[in-house]
Amino acid sequence: MRFFKKKKITPIDFDEILVDSSNLPDFNRGRLEGRLEMPISYKGLFAVGGFFSLIALIFLGQLFKLQIIEGKEYADRSANNRLDTSYIFAERGVIYDRKGERLAWNAEGEASRDFAERVYTDRRGLGQVLGYVNYPRKDSSGFYFRTDYVGQGGVESAYEDVLKGKNGERLFEVDALGNLVSEHIVHMPESGEPITLTIDAELTEALYDHIATSAAKANFRSGAAAIMDVETGEILTMVSYPSFDPEVMTRGSSEEIDSYNDDERLPFLNKVISGLYTPGSIVKPFMALAALEENIIDPNKVIVSTGALTVPNPYTPSRPSVFSDWKAHGAVTMRTAIQVSSNVYFYVIGGGFGDQKGLGIEKISKYMHAFGFDEPTGITLGGEEHGLIPTPAWKKERLDEEWRLGDTYHTSIGQFSFQTTPLAALRAYAAIANGGTLHTPYIVAGEKNTPIALPIAPSSLRVIHEGMKLAAEDGTARALKRGDMSFGGKTGTAELDAQKKYVNSWVVGFYPYEKPKYAFLLLMERGPYANLFGASPIMSQFFTWMRDNTPEYFTDLYTEEE
Repeated sequence: MRFFKKKKITPIDFDEILVDSSNLPDFNRGRLEGRLEMPISYKGLFAVGGFFSLIALIFLGQLFKLQIIEGKEYADRSANNRLDTSYIFAERGVIYDRKGERLAWNAEGEASRDFAERVYTDRRGLGQVLGYVNYPRKDSSGFYFRTDYVGQGGVESAYEDVLKGKNGERLFEVDALGNLVSEHIVHMPESGEPITLTIDAELTEALYDHIATSAAKANFRSGAAAIMDVETGEILTMVSYPSFDPEVMTRGSSEEIDSYNDDERLPFLNKVISGLYTPGSIVKPFMALAALEENIIDPNKVIVSTGALTVPNPYTPSRPSVFSDWKAHGAVTMRTAIQVSSNVYFYVIGGGFGDQKGLGIEKISKYMHAFGFDEPTGITLGGEEHGLIPTPAWKKERLDEEWRLGDTYHTSIGQFSFQTTPLAALRAYAAIANGGTLHTPYIVAGEKNTPIALPIAPSSLRVIHEGMKLAAEDGTARALKRGDMSFGGKTGTAELDAQKKYVNSWVVGFYPYEKPKYAFLLLMERGPYANLFGASPIMSQFFTWMRDNTPEYFTDLYTEEE
């Protein structure tokens, strides 16, 4: 049957076997021709599979970390990389003096900054009035944590809301490499408003230089001065010596700032509004005014000064109390007492002596308070201090001691614990000059104030004016006597220590005498007791400069009256 049929076997000849052998030399062994291929082992397959599985697991692990664990962080970072915002810093308002001279303005600063540099005038003596600014600041990551200029002291601080403006905002887009793709301004910046001061910068620099030169010549530690319009309260000049450079403070130069901080003369202190000083004899015209208003003495009554007032001691007659005058003045009336600054006269009308009744400390305090010696004037500059009129209640509270007659005597001549600021004293003298109206001093043009009219009789004020005119012509303020201007003046020499080593020298007054326009004050602080070169001659020298350089504030006033 077919199923059992044998399969035919084809034999292979011997020469067919040898054919391949003859071709062996022609194999391309680089391409593995003529090689016997063997199957891959199971061990090799497992090794390769394990390797690729490990790679896959690592990849999946990283994917899980990026997408699940840290997904939000990277999503936020991705968004920030694509869209972000930045500030467009508003320019700060420019500060001008009364004549339009720039005192503080903005200029292109360092390329690394996003904001303008604050630049200040090179004129000396304006540091305490202008103040300075601190710039916007970044943290270590480059983000702004302070996004505004910040005013420090002076006008820069007091008028921060007017000067600072409002920052704008910019939206920008960047690609994955940080390259800027597009930008859009979301909010435009609004520049700060300009401010014009009532201060004359040229006048201020000249007054500062006069004080600086005189302080070095006569060994005064420091000084303060101001001139005020008696009709309005505007401040024409305000000087504190020594001062500082606002740009040094703004730049943050540590070495120069350290020199300011180490200066015992306190260059950062605006001494006109923040310095508290013993007024000394500059309070005497107000004592006289109070005595007239209270009808305790006729202005023509004579009181004799022999160089001291000796008050008997009822308990120990051999040890009377002696209150010294600075010299024996002889017979004086109220006008001549102001002229020569007699201590004895004002001891008597202040505390009483013999048959002459005194004001007493309560009425002294009442009138000194009415003229504002112990109150802030209300000027808009920050840091204004208030003075002190010593009273029995104050002494009991502070010293736990009873008030004595000698305390009243010393208060009557502006000593004991009497303290005031130069601006408060200047304001009080402006009220004497203008007929009894207290104005709030101001330094920004256009500001308004609410005057306080004091109920002072014109006849009383006339006596005070006449006494101050005598003082400026042939009295303690005789250095003010000039051919080009008439003054009402008063000096003061306040002793600072029991050993009488140091004094404060004051001169204060008004001009022109016939129709007062300006009140002035100069304080030279902590000079030698024996120094004969005080505030009056320094101020007179400055008035000479005013005559020659700014006659509009001096000799031209007579032309205006005509």
